[in-house]
Amino acid sequence: MGTVVTPQLVEVIDVFNAQRFRPTGETQQLLDCQLARWGLSMETPAPPNSQYDTEITWVLPELGVRLSRMRTRRRHAKPGPSLLTATTAQWDTHSWTMTDLLLGIEIPTEGAARISRTEEFASAVSRGLIRLSEADYAFRTMHRILGELGSHGSLREWLAAQGLPDW
Repeated sequence: MGTVVTPQLVEVIDVFNAQRFRPTGETQQLLDCQLARWGLSMETPAPPNSQYDTEITWVLPELGVRLSRMRTRRRHAKPGPSLLTATTAQWDTHSWTMTDLLLGIEIPTEGAARISRTEEFASAVSRGLIRLSEADYAFRTMHRILGELGSHGSLREWLAAQGLPDW
């Protein structure tokens, strides 16, 4: 088993200036940042030399998750998986502050969803970066959503059942 590196867990999104701030001091200009009735939608550039063009992220605070996927550079390339991650969010009129709880569900375009980022999650909990109450919240959230995904059969159907637009 390799060393697990836990990323900084908190980021702040300045909605009006479309910027992401990380505790490391890094600032990233967003390509798109919009408030929606269900939460926050963002699009960020993918890392250079990546097969992807952009990352699309929805923050769904009522569900306790962040939904992310990478958009490929090539128009007809097979899309990568979507990732639901347990997240807490607080917001005001100018910004959103989100805490990534690391535990997630990877949803491939074909095949079964699976729990992901368990090593990062366990490391963060053991090091005290995620409180036990947050860890319990992440487990309960991911367990609930995994069951719902199984009942609905697909991410698209799950989103529709939540009253959300198509991903």
